[in-house]
Amino acid sequence: MRVLVIGNGSREHAIAWALGRSPAVGEVIVAPGNAGTSGIAQNAPIAAEDIDGLLAFALQSGVDFTVVGPEAPLALGIVDRFQQAGAPIFGPTQAAARIESSKAFAKRLMADNGVPTAAFQAFTDYDAACAYVERSYTPLVVKADGLAAGKGVTVANTKPDALAALHAAMVERQFGDAGDCVIIEECMVGQEVSVFAFVDGGYVSPMVAACDYKRVGDGDAGPNTGGMGSYSPPSPLHWNADIEAQVRKRIMQPVANGLAAQGCPYRGVLYLGMMLTADGPKALEFNCRLGDPETQVILPRLKTDLAQIMLAAARGELAGMPIDWDDRACVGVVMASAGYPGAYATGYPIGGLDDVSEPAIVFHAGTRASDDGDPLTNGGRVLTVAAMGDTLAEARAAAYANIARIRFQGAFYRKDIAAV
Repeated sequence: MRVLVIGNGSREHAIAWALGRSPAVGEVIVAPGNAGTSGIAQNAPIAAEDIDGLLAFALQSGVDFTVVGPEAPLALGIVDRFQQAGAPIFGPTQAAARIESSKAFAKRLMADNGVPTAAFQAFTDYDAACAYVERSYTPLVVKADGLAAGKGVTVANTKPDALAALHAAMVERQFGDAGDCVIIEECMVGQEVSVFAFVDGGYVSPMVAACDYKRVGDGDAGPNTGGMGSYSPPSPLHWNADIEAQVRKRIMQPVANGLAAQGCPYRGVLYLGMMLTADGPKALEFNCRLGDPETQVILPRLKTDLAQIMLAAARGELAGMPIDWDDRACVGVVMASAGYPGAYATGYPIGGLDDVSEPAIVFHAGTRASDDGDPLTNGGRVLTVAAMGDTLAEARAAAYANIARIRFQGAFYRKDIAAV
């Protein structure tokens, strides 16, 4: 098959890498891709949100199957467009993708289907939202309803913090239209775990879990980012057969059933952000695609052919597909540009990539090739260095030993990923 992967991040590099290992895949094309994907696939200079351009390319270039990496094209309805044109594609429809593109929709879906989650209220009126904060107990979580690249969530420990978050979203419009509606919910306490399952409408596959690090600094200091690192699997205290069974019965299956009942059956990867509370697993939020940086530590553990899994999910034939995961651990550490998640400069040469050794794998995110073909920084999160190991400690040591060999101006990374 000729497979088209849409996106340009570290997640898409990892997806392209995994698909390229499939005997069923002859060629991988990544649109628009980055300096890393150009080394293992063909890049096509088409933006991830240019649905017309992507569809035309797929039809004209003999693409057999398309895989969507990021959430934005899913929210824009790329799957609907491809399906209407008869072009096979992996990912949920626009209606099903609302589970991520609208947090209010997701919370109502959970409430309607008895899914345990934080108590919440949704507001489109700024003054009403402020009044609610004034009469509530803190801490509170303030979330922009729409897509905000992982940065639209504020954990407010005080009322002034919550009010400032409302002002940023609804008045300053820091997240654009995503702040038209804001969710205010109780702050749950516990271990956060990312859970992933392939879903083909009604069937929810065996799940895999990871833990990620959203804050920019060591010790979870500083603002939220798109993710500074992750590891998989979590501790058996935080992910085991009993927890998986609870998550399936109380959260994932009811959500899949609820979407199907609304006439928008979910086909793709369903990503649950879960909190392990004193009352058991509860849903923080859902995403409609693989996570970043979790993909970079999950796919190296996948033993089953990813292309076959995705094809089965897209065809509604997932129930008969065994999905096996390596028992070994994988740790991924993100290298970022100075200033991220705020303003940062780009265009700096990246050195040391040739010094990276097994078992580490470098997945590119914000990179581009210079005129001479050398990699340059081109984003806030630049690289993810991932490594497998028989134990979490081994995987962590390998990842950090190799990340120390890579250099670019202003590079920084958290030193405490997987220090558990």
